[in-house]
Amino acid sequence: MLELYDGALDVPELLKKWYEEESRGNYGAYIPFVGTVRDENGIEGLSFDIYEPILTSWFDAWQQKAAGRGALLKMAHSRGDVLLHQSSYIAAVFSPKRRVALEMIEAFVEDFKASAPIWKYDLKNGERIYAADRSTAIGGSGLLAGGDA
Repeated sequence: MLELYDGALDVPELLKKWYEEESRGNYGAYIPFVGTVRDENGIEGLSFDIYEPILTSWFDAWQQKAAGRGALLKMAHSRGDVLLHQSSYIAAVFSPKRRVALEMIEAFVEDFKASAPIWKYDLKNGERIYAADRSTAIGGSGLLAGGDA
């Protein structure tokens, strides 16, 4: 399940909802990861643009990997502005075995940072400034890769 929201994520609400949705799924492990906007470089927050077709395809491939190991993935991400100390990203793995969940959450979060088609902007002085130094090009994406061609 992939969920996109405008603005900051309501962490307690989403984690509770996901837990309740899967509480009878016979999973022995539920491991969430919550990403929070840090106070650094004088930013007021971050802003996000998402290319949903590629994100959905990427997430579906991960769901298939998870299903192959008897697990289930859930993810929520923000569109638009998210202020300091608010959450823009939540991922969770449900699995019958803890080892599968632990391995999968680490691999999923790392691949998300490297591969998800989400562009990050710093919010400074009321402006949205592309964070090129903290962005990763998407392999094989042509114009979406950013940088010089």
